[in-house]
Amino acid sequence: MTEPLKPSTRLRRVSRGDKPAPKSIGPSPTITNPTTHHQTTTPSALSLFLSRASGQETPSAYGGYSTTSYGAQGGDDSGGFLAGASSQQGSQGGGKAYQDESLRPVTIKQILEAEEAYAGADFKIDNTTVTQITFVGQIRSINPQPTNITFKIDDGTGQIEVKKWIDVDKQDNSNGEFELDAHVRVWGRLKSFSNKRHVGAHVIRPVADFNEVNYHLLEAAYVHLFYTKGSLGDSGSGGASGGANNGESMFVDGGGYGNDSGGAGGQTMSKLTGCGPQARDVFKLINDASSNEGVHLNVIMSSLKMPVREVLAASDELLGQGLIYTTVDDETWAPLEY
Repeated sequence: MTEPLKPSTRLRRVSRGDKPAPKSIGPSPTITNPTTHHQTTTPSALSLFLSRASGQETPSAYGGYSTTSYGAQGGDDSGGFLAGASSQQGSQGGGKAYQDESLRPVTIKQILEAEEAYAGADFKIDNTTVTQITFVGQIRSINPQPTNITFKIDDGTGQIEVKKWIDVDKQDNSNGEFELDAHVRVWGRLKSFSNKRHVGAHVIRPVADFNEVNYHLLEAAYVHLFYTKGSLGDSGSGGASGGANNGESMFVDGGGYGNDSGGAGGQTMSKLTGCGPQARDVFKLINDASSNEGVHLNVIMSSLKMPVREVLAASDELLGQGLIYTTVDDETWAPLEY
């Protein structure tokens, strides 16, 4: 006969209300942020699951955002981009996967002249793919709609429409904090619909310090030069693969950017391109002269074997281009240095 179980060893049925204690998965690993060199704790899989299930998922769980004093790179404190934002945006656009979600500071003129190989293709600025962009400008018009608010933003280089969708569940009343002609910073994605470009804004916030406007223009210029000229210290090849065509398209009529000679020499060569052959010969003679007082009319006639009428016509052409100026008298010219 089988001996009955002792009370201390009997099996107990686990009721549905009982929850077994979760097994320990060990301490969370630490990683070092390459930007700030601070150690941060990576959230465990269990903690992320519980936070998502409770609806209390926090952006800081994904960590590692670096911000400037003006928050140009987004982040938790300035309305940047969360890890799930790109996948959600891609699913709305037909499941398009974006591998590079870098945030690039730009001017509106760069946005309007961005290259699009075909309808629906990624936009390129300075021959580099752009997805997320940020810029600063003034509000010229506000058009509220039931589902979105359309702003017209002007930064001095051009105007573009910025569309911000309204979150009905949150009863978003962001229209009230913006005024006409006020400066704002925009984070968003460049889009095209019916051959008309606009920016789908993730975040729009007022600019509290006007220094942010100057800071943004400097940052946009730095990034533009990095892609067209390469980083500082390079021999010049760097990232300048195809940026020459867009070199002068960053601001309104930028001169000097993107020219092979670079700097003031690039401006001079650009202006000489529109001059005639006699004017170019006269400028070369004046520019190569060692005298600080310039070169007199008679010297030019003698050196170039050129009639006085042609020398005067060439000098007028160079004066009109801003390449030379008169010195001791009206018939002595020196090169205008920039």
